[in-house]
Amino acid sequence: MAAGTISRIRLENFMCHSSLHIELGEHVNFITGQNGSGKSAILTALCVAFGCRAKNTQRAASLKDFIKTGCSYASILVDINNHGEDAFKPEVFGNVIILERRITESSSSTVLKDQHGRKVAHRKDDLVEIIEHFNIDVENPCVIMSQDKSREFLHSGNDKDKFKFFFKATLLQQVNDLLGSIRKNLNVVDSIVEELERSIMPVLKELDDIQDKIKNMEHIEEIAHEIENLKKKLAWAWVYDVDKKIGEQTEKLEKLRERIPACQERIDRNTAIIEEVRKEFIVKKENVRSFLEKTQEVRRMKEKMQHDIHEAVKLKMDLEKEHARGMQVLNKMNTRVRRLEVQVHEFQLKRMQQTQAEVFQVEDSIWELQQEINSANLCATRLSEEEKKLSEELQDIIKSISDIGKEIDEDGRRINHLKSQIEDLRRRQHDKLTAFGGDRVQSLYRSIERHHSRFKCPPIGPIGYHVQLASDCWSLAVDCALGRLLDAFIVSCHKDSLILRECAKEVKYHNLQIIIYDFAKPRLDIPNHLLPSTTHPTILSVIHSKNPTILNVLVDQGHTERQVLVQDYEVGKSVAFDKRIRNLKEVYTSDGCKMFCRGSVETILPPNRKWRAGRLCTSLGEKIIEIENETAEIKKINSERWDLKGKLVIDRDNINSKLRTLKRKREDEEQHLERKKQVKEDIGNKELVLEKINLKLTDALREENDKRASYKNFIGSAHAEMGSISDAEHELQLVEEKINDAQQDKAHYEGVMERKVLAPIKMAESELTDLQQLHQEYFEKASRICAEKEVEALGGVGGSTLEQLSDRINKLNQKFQQESRRYTETIDDLRALHDKKGRKILRKQQMYAGFRGKLNACQKALDLRWRKFQRNAGLLKRQLTWLFNEHLGKKGISGHINVDYKNEVLSVDLTMPQDASRDTVRDTRGLSGGERSFSTLCFTLALHGMTEAPFRAMDEFDVFMDAVSRKISLDTLVDFAVAQGSQWIFITPHDISMVKAGDRIKKQQMAAPRG
Repeated sequence: MAAGTISRIRLENFMCHSSLHIELGEHVNFITGQNGSGKSAILTALCVAFGCRAKNTQRAASLKDFIKTGCSYASILVDINNHGEDAFKPEVFGNVIILERRITESSSSTVLKDQHGRKVAHRKDDLVEIIEHFNIDVENPCVIMSQDKSREFLHSGNDKDKFKFFFKATLLQQVNDLLGSIRKNLNVVDSIVEELERSIMPVLKELDDIQDKIKNMEHIEEIAHEIENLKKKLAWAWVYDVDKKIGEQTEKLEKLRERIPACQERIDRNTAIIEEVRKEFIVKKENVRSFLEKTQEVRRMKEKMQHDIHEAVKLKMDLEKEHARGMQVLNKMNTRVRRLEVQVHEFQLKRMQQTQAEVFQVEDSIWELQQEINSANLCATRLSEEEKKLSEELQDIIKSISDIGKEIDEDGRRINHLKSQIEDLRRRQHDKLTAFGGDRVQSLYRSIERHHSRFKCPPIGPIGYHVQLASDCWSLAVDCALGRLLDAFIVSCHKDSLILRECAKEVKYHNLQIIIYDFAKPRLDIPNHLLPSTTHPTILSVIHSKNPTILNVLVDQGHTERQVLVQDYEVGKSVAFDKRIRNLKEVYTSDGCKMFCRGSVETILPPNRKWRAGRLCTSLGEKIIEIENETAEIKKINSERWDLKGKLVIDRDNINSKLRTLKRKREDEEQHLERKKQVKEDIGNKELVLEKINLKLTDALREENDKRASYKNFIGSAHAEMGSISDAEHELQLVEEKINDAQQDKAHYEGVMERKVLAPIKMAESELTDLQQLHQEYFEKASRICAEKEVEALGGVGGSTLEQLSDRINKLNQKFQQESRRYTETIDDLRALHDKKGRKILRKQQMYAGFRGKLNACQKALDLRWRKFQRNAGLLKRQLTWLFNEHLGKKGISGHINVDYKNEVLSVDLTMPQDASRDTVRDTRGLSGGERSFSTLCFTLALHGMTEAPFRAMDEFDVFMDAVSRKISLDTLVDFAVAQGSQWIFITPHDISMVKAGDRIKKQQMAAPRG
């Protein structure tokens, strides 16, 4: 819906309404009802909600009078659509702006909410901003035409009333009143500015008198000026006197400073000797320090070497002990070997004495022993391979058992699902109603029976309960296509839908789909050119119902006339994708597969395998037998799987037993071979350990000898360096004596410099500094009095002394005082007063001149706007005539509208088509009732075409029309409203059945008033 239109109005305790909800369509809305039913209260509520005063509605003197008798408050809620590019702050309010006006006995408030009902604003300025954004002016008769305005204009022949209506509808009255109020305010401001300009005349006269006094006192000012100049010269004379003394002191100081170089030369000579000897002293001292550091390093190295020797001796002793222990063990083992060799030698001697047959017998025994060892190795290898094969076989059996278990579980779930389907089919066989919502539908039916008196028409539903199939082969396909639509209920109006929703909530039937449809509509006749051009049946052709409303809803909501049914998958693909059949929406196969094409995208949705029969199927007994047979077959297969699983478990246990036996045999063989190998490895390890100990002992002896040799070398070099330290210390002592002699000579000459040269210089510098400070003080005082350039411009101090300047200043002061006694005020005071008043007058003159300039600019702007207003008024008059003729021309009538802005009258001239003389009818009262009503209506529509608003409302616009005029007026209004595109609200107490129904027209009937 367009932004600014009204989607819903809710009233509570307002005028005659306790609770009223009105849903409005996007285009044309008719609200009818008997007198007293509260139709006009809807428009009054709209005016009040958008800020109109109670008196302007002509229905009450104050807002509290709108509260219903016996109630404490009244509430108005208006839902304003906020879609599209003209939306007002969509990021704040969303798609809907909720305007709430609440009225109490003592106050009223306005609240703006977003689409979720959250409070966003409450100030009047926020409401004004929305009204200005959407251009909603409820006081404009072209936006909302109430009963009183309809009677005043539509049924009045007075030219002044027509002019008032035109002047107000085109907003010319609002602009005219605004320009008139501005002109009145400008006249008031002009008189105020003239009064302000006259108020400053006495002050200007007073300013001229002060100027005359100032001219008479200029002689005294000349004397004061001369005194000021002499004071300036006196101040700078003090500065020049101090400058002279500073020059004399500077010459004295220069003479004393000439004595400094001779003394400083001798001091520098001794300083150079001291520096040279001191450098030599530092070098000698550094040498001695380095010798001492080397001595300390030698001591540390000596201690470290002694510690290393001690550690090496300790390691050597430990290795010798370990070597001795190893030798003992090796000797014992060698002794045992020698005994064994002796025994073997004796045994060999004995064996050599035996026969050759016995030698062969021994060799055979040795060979057999070797064969046994080899056989043991082969046996261990064979056992490992058998163990691996049995493990692989065991894993295969375990996997087979797991797979069989999964198949058994899957068959169990499948059997449970088939049982639930059998129960569902038996329940449907017993009661078809439960197929479309279960037990909740039966509870809902009982609730509807309890509340049947509240319904305008009994609801129809569920839709599937009232539908029959031509053949059961399409039951699954139709169920997939219509889905939840088969569970829906149909009601005749919005009120019945709310009652049915309450019934569903009572039985906890949530998400019930409710469809509002006109029960009086006959069955829809669909032309062949709107049906799919195919020989295959559509869903609409295979379903039947005794109630035409059911079939109409399935066409409007389910598009059953465009859904085609086919037998198999390949035929469905050919129909859906290959031929591109016109008016085809979807294709369904008999097993529930869905196929459709959207542009270049081809989509195939597989069927729901859980469904075995559609809810519209009638042969439920055959389906139950089919599912029971399938269940028995699955149970039989499942029993065979259980037997196979038992056999596999026994095989698994046997293989596990064999595997454990083979594992024990393999481990025994491996332990036997390991014990035979261990003895040989022990002897070899002992010999290796002994060889390592011998190597460590050799390394330790070599390291000990190296460290002893390096220690002896280090001790020898240390003794050689210690002898040179004593020579360096003796040379260091001689250098210190030279430094002391040079420092004594330097101190003697520094004393002479301090007493006979620097002290007099310091005293002279102190006196010079005092003179400079005094000069700076006099200079600052003189600079504060005047700049030195001013004194030079006056001729300088000249040859005058300080005393001469002081005497002259005293004489001029006496003369100035004698002249000043003649006047009570000084010239400075008069000048200050003159300047102060002058600045004040100048500010006022500038301010008043600014007022006058702004006033003239406003007057020019007002004149310009008045000329534009008059030009626009003329253009609107011509536009009104053009639009008026356009609407009259539909019946062959022509006319002209004369607007006299000076006399405030508006007259209509008409030329009727049946008038052969083509004379113009100037008085509309001379026309027939229908012609006068039509011409007035054309005039109103012309005004509507000149104004812009998101919605418009007219109340009782046809109250004095006959049936023929009312039909012509209604058709004209509806055609104009539909063509214009904005939202219209027409309120009338008469029958509007002659208005043709359409998608853009919504009719609503108000309930009759209660007696």
